Formats: sequence, structure tokens, C-alpha cells
Amino acid sequence: MRSPTHTGPFADAAPPLDAAPARDVPPRDAAPPRDVPPRDAAPPRDGDLPERRAPRPWDRARRALPFALAIALVAFVLGRLDVDAFRAALSRVDAPLFGAFAALFILALLGADTFATVLVYRRLIAPVAFRDFFVLRGASYLPSLLNHHVGQAFITVFLARAHGVPLARVAGATLVVYASWLGCLLLLGAVAVPANGGPLAGSALLLAAGVLYLAVLALRPARLARTKLLAPLFEAGVRGHLVALAARVPHLLVLFVGTWLPFWFFGVRIPLGAALTYIPILMVAVTLPLTPQGFGTRDVLAAALLEGFAAGVTREERLAAIAATTTTWAVALTLVEAALGLALLRGVLPHMEAKDPTAAAPAGAAPTGAQREPA
Repeated sequence: MRSPTHTGPFADAAPPLDAAPARDVPPRDAAPPRDVPPRDAAPPRDGDLPERRAPRPWDRARRALPFALAIALVAFVLGRLDVDAFRAALSRVDAPLFGAFAALFILALLGADTFATVLVYRRLIAPVAFRDFFVLRGASYLPSLLNHHVGQAFITVFLARAHGVPLARVAGATLVVYASWLGCLLLLGAVAVPANGGPLAGSALLLAAGVLYLAVLALRPARLARTKLLAPLFEAGVRGHLVALAARVPHLLVLFVGTWLPFWFFGVRIPLGAALTYIPILMVAVTLPLTPQGFGTRDVLAAALLEGFAAGVTREERLAAIAATTTTWAVALTLVEAALGLALLRGVLPHMEAKDPTAAAPAGAAPTGAQREPA
């Protein structure tokens, strides 16, 4: 009898007597088991996202929590308002001018952010072109609608894929970007505290936190410096961080102005000295991963901090002017960022996927941070 699993001239030969019993062999065209990857499957590249598993009920609840919190906070703010005063505050604003200001702000913010961030990635990852990162950063505005850090994760993963750099290293370079941003906020706070009559000890405490961080970088503890995630921080060093901080100042100024001036459209005129104290609080609150785009958190904080600067005879009128500012500005930014992010996302995905990782650095160029071993 012909063996079903053998062909050729020896197909009819009987098996030897001492041969082990034949095992069941699956047909060659049978699909592999679900938990075993196919033999010809390409190995995962560093920077690839892990395979998604089916979300569990807790995962769904955790993802829905920021949206639920935003709805609750906005409802809390609007529930305390006089509806007629709120409508009156909205009717006083020049809508076309306000929308044009929002669009101009987003473009200026994108340019300043790209300028500061691309310097860090060029130093530590690869020679990223300004135009490429401008498009990538703008495309990240779409996932950033969930919160700021989702957009940063989007950038980190795509840079790792595009330049063939380990994901941990790109994440470490992103930490340098965060450090430059936090350093700017510390300096802003150190200036704002005494400007508003606060104690100099407060400024000294803020500056001491920054000096302590730079001291750790200068000392380069071996255990931390050898960590893949933290190695880029120590490679940048004190000088690299100071350069990144200086490059971040224009971005900070644009964001400050874009958080401060929208209140003036609604008669909430905050003096510069007070703005240096309160506006940074709103700037930080919006980036916290509590609610999408800072909805709710911005409204509650603004009502608590800025009521005294709003025009209006009654408290209801003042709160209405602040709520009209925060809700309208949040909606305007969301619409502009969504439109810009969607438009640029269609261009960045094919471009980043098609980029050859082996061509990340031009021939003869000095080794990039991705090709050097940590010192």
C-alpha cells in the first residue's frame, strides 16, 4: 500500500520492523496553530507595536474614564452658570477673528515645537529633517486629542520604525524633550513667584530641583547611565540639556501667549504679572492625562484662579465669561488640530513606512546617537 506521506521511488517500500510507530503528520497546507507563529513570518522589528489582544471590561472602563471625567467636570462648570450670561458672553466675541487666531496659534506652536524637538532627536537618534518632523508632529495632533502623551508615544514609535532605532532609545530621547519642557516651566515659575510678591524661597526651591537634576547628569551614576531608557539623558549631558532648554523657550512663549490671550477676547483681562503665575498652571493641567484636550480640568481651574480678572458686575457674569473662554477655546483647538492632524496623517504614514532604516544617516556622516555606545 502506498504511504500517503511519501512519494518517489521508495514510496512503496515497507518501513523497517524496528521503526518507531508513525506519528500523525498534519497536511502541508494545514494552517499553523493559533499560538505558534508561521515559520515564514518576518521577525518583529524593534519599534513595532505588540499584537493587540481583545480588550477586557476593565480596559474599556479605564479608557472611557477620561471622557467620563471630562463630561462630569464640564457639566459641573456649566451647571453653575447663568445660561443668559453665558450666551451673552459668547455673543460678544468676534468668531472669525477668534477662529483665525486659533489656527495661527496652532501653526506657530507646531513650528516652535518642531524646532525645539528636532534638535534633540538629531543629536540622539538620527538626522531627522525639519520638514519630516513638522509633518510627523502635526500628524500626532490627532492621537493627542486623547491626551498629550498619546501623541508623544505616536511620535516615538514612528521614529523607531523609520530609523531602525531601538524603541527604548527613542523613548529616552523623548525624555530629554520632556526634561527641556519641565525645565522651562521651572524657570517660569521661579520668575513668577517673586514677581507676584511671593517668597524668594519658593524660587530657590524650584531652581534647586533643576540644579539637582543637572548634578545627577554630571555625576553619571553607572547603573543609571547604562540603562537603555536613560542612556540618552546622560549622553545629552548638562550641556545638551541646556541647549535643549534654550531651544524650547520659543515654544514655551507661543504656548503661554496662546493660553493667555484667548481670555482677552471675552473680557477676562489678566495682567502680565498675574498671568506669569496662573497661566503656567493651566498649561500644565492641559497636558495631564486626566481628560482629553484638558476639557473640564481647564474650566475648573480657570474658574477658580481667574474669576477676579473677569469683567462683570455679578459673580455669574464673571464665571460665564471665563467658561465661555475655556469651552470655546478648547472646541476651536480641537477642530483645528483634528483637521490639521488628519490632513498630515495621510502624508506621514506612507512616508514614514517607506523610509529605509539603513539610510537613516548619510554615507560618511559622523555616527549618530543611535549608533554610538553609551559612554
